[in-house]
Amino acid sequence: MSDDSKVGSQTDHSQIDPRVSLAEERTGMAAYRTSLSLDRTTLAWIRTTLTMSSFGLGMIGFFRTLRQEGETPETIRLHQGAVHFGVALVVIGVIATVLVAISHLSMVRKLRAGEMPLPTMWPLSITISLLLALLALGGLWGFYLKGP
Repeated sequence: MSDDSKVGSQTDHSQIDPRVSLAEERTGMAAYRTSLSLDRTTLAWIRTTLTMSSFGLGMIGFFRTLRQEGETPETIRLHQGAVHFGVALVVIGVIATVLVAISHLSMVRKLRAGEMPLPTMWPLSITISLLLALLALGGLWGFYLKGP
């Protein structure tokens, strides 16, 4: 039997092979599962950014109440630091929410076009972690300079 007849018989066999249609269905289901996974990831990011923003607002409110109960130089300084830190958390949360929405829409667009979404060079999680680390270092540095 020649190589040409083998190729021809394999082609004819794959046209009637039920595994081909099953593989195509599985490919569609894999894209659907990827879409659902993308939605879960986006919802987790939204939950995280809302928590971050809520924590920032809670800090501002807590230290404002502390300052109102007894206005001493220490409570004034703590309130000012909490306002700066809280506002920074809210701003980072809002920016992260916008970036998550842009990333989600971009990935959904690529999935619908049948393209393979590639991982980014700077994932949002790394970017937000670095921003929070810099914010924490800035806060520690500010408290260190002003002293107790």
